[in-house]
Amino acid sequence: MHIPKVLLVNDDPASLYALESLLLDAADQHLYELITASSGKEALRHVLMHEFAVILLDVSMPNMDGFETAEAIHSHPRSAGTPIIFITAHYADEMNRLKAYQKGAADYLFTPVIPQILQAKVAVFVEMAAKNLQLRIKSDELARLNQDLRVQRLQDLERINAELELEIKERKQAEQRAHDLSTRDALTNLLNRRALIQQLEHAVATCDRNGVGFALLFLDLDKFKQINDNYGHEAGDELLRQVAARLSAAVRVADIVARLGGDEFVVLIEGKSASANAARVGRKIELACALPFDIGNHRLKTAASIGIALYPEDGANAQALMKNADTAMYHAKQNTAAPVQFFHEQLNVREREREQWTLELRKALAANQLELRYQPQVDLRSGRVVAAEALLYWRHPVHGLLEAPQFLPQVQERTLLDRVDAWVIAQSCSQASLWQSLSGSANGVQGPPLCIWVNLATPQLHADLLHALLPAMRKHGLTPGSMGIELNEKLLLGATEPLAQLLTQLQSAGVRTALDDFGSARSSLAACKRWQLNALKIDRSFVHGIGNDEGGTDIVAAVVHLARALSMRVIALGVETRLQLEVLQQMGCHICQGELFYPPLPAAGLLEQTSDITITLNSPTLLSNEE
Repeated sequence: MHIPKVLLVNDDPASLYALESLLLDAADQHLYELITASSGKEALRHVLMHEFAVILLDVSMPNMDGFETAEAIHSHPRSAGTPIIFITAHYADEMNRLKAYQKGAADYLFTPVIPQILQAKVAVFVEMAAKNLQLRIKSDELARLNQDLRVQRLQDLERINAELELEIKERKQAEQRAHDLSTRDALTNLLNRRALIQQLEHAVATCDRNGVGFALLFLDLDKFKQINDNYGHEAGDELLRQVAARLSAAVRVADIVARLGGDEFVVLIEGKSASANAARVGRKIELACALPFDIGNHRLKTAASIGIALYPEDGANAQALMKNADTAMYHAKQNTAAPVQFFHEQLNVREREREQWTLELRKALAANQLELRYQPQVDLRSGRVVAAEALLYWRHPVHGLLEAPQFLPQVQERTLLDRVDAWVIAQSCSQASLWQSLSGSANGVQGPPLCIWVNLATPQLHADLLHALLPAMRKHGLTPGSMGIELNEKLLLGATEPLAQLLTQLQSAGVRTALDDFGSARSSLAACKRWQLNALKIDRSFVHGIGNDEGGTDIVAAVVHLARALSMRVIALGVETRLQLEVLQQMGCHICQGELFYPPLPAAGLLEQTSDITITLNSPTLLSNEE
């Protein structure tokens, strides 16, 4: 049976013996076990091994006095609550008594100690410890008894929990059904008017915080009343359900589609480029609703009139925006030739211009009106032409020769832009093959391949690029390094794992990659390092700033230094003067491109003027047609 323990600590053997003799009778009666220690350190060792009912501690001890020993004892979690009685020969030392109580003393006695007082105080703490020990034993017994009860009741509790979980699930389902009834249109399962207004108000608040607007499309079906009257309400309801399905398929997952009532629907489009996305979605909806609807034994035709309003341009709040989108829809209904209308006529004009450019570019591809011109790039160390940039032109029947920046930004149809990229890649690969074969036969040696750099028309990188470029390179037998892709840094912002795989496949196939338009967006250097691009092209606006009073030269020097630190080749665009060339040479720029050397050349001119020419970079005149 466990009995309480008492620890007696005193460095003076005589005092230790005297105090021990006062406590031995109770110890012999097994009321408690008495353990002695002659120093603070020895006392701490006992405290670590035993649990004490009370500790009798001498104040004056060498090395570690009683106060330090008490503080160490109470700092340990196991003995933090152990009562300590200080014993001292310094009678009426009030400062030491105060210090003792500050160190957590339970009592403070002076020698010579009155035996009955010491024995009584120790007996109190021993009795308390004994009761605590008995309570602990009873608690353990009770815990064992409770364990049996827990085992018996476990199955009951599990059954009750299962019943509660089922009830909670049923309640949640009921709450969801009630919520759906209050927020969903019963016929189409789209959001209803009430839920749409809530979403609109939330979109307005979000836009006011972050400054990113949104678009609202208001849609109405043509001849819906006639269909209802001629074929019955059941046919009309089925038509509305099918229209709802087509609307949901025409938008992104993040977009919101709602039915206001009757044949009126609304689409909410949030995010950047809301205007362009709204026009694109509007056209998809128009085409989707123009297809026939199979309802019962009938094939019915209808059409959608769509009005578009933008926030915050077309309304200060949700109600005003709804009204203006409705107004735009009314104008679309009146103008059957243009079933998608913006609230502002200026946007309609711009959209019609984009549609016209798209239509004409599609015809231009079929009529062979597109052509490539190549601007050579000169290595500043050897003076040789080592590459060329393929530049897209359109010989327009009305506007004459147009450069790509004059018409590509007007075209937003991705499939058409992909077709343009496929055409550019096919032409460039063919040209690279011919150029390299003629250059190799003229030089008589097999050096590094001459590279043609291609600009992409599509605003996003995707796997179609691989499907167009790699087969074309294999078809023409191009060696690694023969082709390069120029990447606008906006394409690399927020890039994801699919882009990483795409770039890895391109680089593994020997396709070079360069960062174009350096400085037009953020995190360019991070993109260079992350994607391990081969070259960095300094934009002509920076090159033209060389020698000005606004630090243009320092900016270019910094770009060259950073690019070289990332082990990238540096290509300077738009070099037009001798000063620009000399400064770029001093900075360590690798390659230059610009009118100082060559203008963009037709394919025949490229082969003729660059097949075996080395430019003398220190010559007074550098233009190729003057050499």
